[in-house]
Amino acid sequence: MTADEPLPAVRMETAAPTFDRGFAWDSLEAQPLLVRIQRAVPMVVDEGGLPYTVDTTAQTVGEALRQAEVVLYLGDRVQPSLGSRVISGMHVYIERSVPVAVQADGRQVKTRTQAKTVGDALTDLGIVVANEDRVEPALESPLYDNAKIAITRIHEDVEIEEEIAPYETVFVPDPNLALDTQQVLDPGANGITRTRYRVGYEDGVETSRVREDRWTAQEPAERRIAYGQSIIPQTAFVDGVPITYWRKFKAYATSYHPAALGGDSTTATGATLTKGIVAVDPRIIPLGSPMFVPGYGRGSAEDTGGGIISRRIDLGYDDSNFVSLSKWVDVYLLWPPPGDGIAWVLPNYPPVPE
Repeated sequence: MTADEPLPAVRMETAAPTFDRGFAWDSLEAQPLLVRIQRAVPMVVDEGGLPYTVDTTAQTVGEALRQAEVVLYLGDRVQPSLGSRVISGMHVYIERSVPVAVQADGRQVKTRTQAKTVGDALTDLGIVVANEDRVEPALESPLYDNAKIAITRIHEDVEIEEEIAPYETVFVPDPNLALDTQQVLDPGANGITRTRYRVGYEDGVETSRVREDRWTAQEPAERRIAYGQSIIPQTAFVDGVPITYWRKFKAYATSYHPAALGGDSTTATGATLTKGIVAVDPRIIPLGSPMFVPGYGRGSAEDTGGGIISRRIDLGYDDSNFVSLSKWVDVYLLWPPPGDGIAWVLPNYPPVPE
C-alpha cells in the first residue's frame, strides 16, 4: 500500500469465556497492525549524456523504467538489460534509436535503428543496394530523426529484336511431272535481321534504349516449287458414261437460266443459253473447252460472269428444266487439251473444304 492509503480497521477478538467473571474488557483481544516499509533506492538513468535520478522500489530495470514512465521504442538499447536486478546507485544507459522511413522495391518500411549513417541503416534492415542503384540521401549521410530514405533500383538489360523478311515462292515448270502435281525443290528460308539494344530501367520502368549494333543473321532464300506440265489422256465411267479427259478438279457450282437474267439468253461467246452451257473463268478454263460434270452431264465453256472467278462455275439451264443448285462438284475437262491458255497451277479459290 502507499503512504496515502488509510490504515485497515483494528480487528477485535473476544477471549473464550471462563469461570472468572472479571471486567468485560479483559476478554477483548486486539491484533497488532504490522507495517512493512520498503525503501526506494536511487537509480541514475542516462539518455544521451543527460542523466537523471529515479527513486524506485522495483525489482528489475525494466519495471523501474515503466514505473518512472520512461517510454522505450523498438530499437532502443538499454544497459544493463531490462531484466537486470536494481541495485542502489546503479547507472542505466539508454541509447535511443532513430525513426526512419525506407522506400524501396515498391513498398515503404517505417522502423527505428541504432545506425549512424544511411548505409548502416540499410544494412541493419537487410536491404541490399547494388552498385548501380541510386540512394537518397547518399549512403554516407548521417541519420536524423524521421529521415526518409529512397532507393531507386537501376539496372540494364541487353535486348535483341528480330525483323523477319518472308521468303518468296517461285514456281518452276517441269515437263516430266504430271499435271496438277507439285514437288518442293527448295523449302526456302526467311531472312532474319537482328538489332541489339542496351536498355536501362529504373524501378522496372524503361528509361533509356541505345542501339548497339545491327546485323543480318540469315539471308532470305526462295522457296522453289516445281509444277507438272505432263498431260496424258485418262478414262473413266462417270454417271455410267465413258469419258476421256485431261484434267479433273473440284469447283463450286451454281446454276442459272435466261429468266434469272431478265430473259437475256445470249452468252459471252454468242451461244444461246440452254442446258450444256457453262459459265467459267477463262483464265482457268479456256472458252470452248468441252467438260463433264457429274449429275449435269456434258457441257461447254461458252459464258463468263462477274462472280465467276477462279474455281467457280455456273451451270446453264433452259427456263423449263432449271434446277437450282449450289455445291462442290468434280469437273472433268474432256480430251483433247487446248493448244494454249492452260492454267498450269490452279488457284485455291474458293478454298476446297476438307
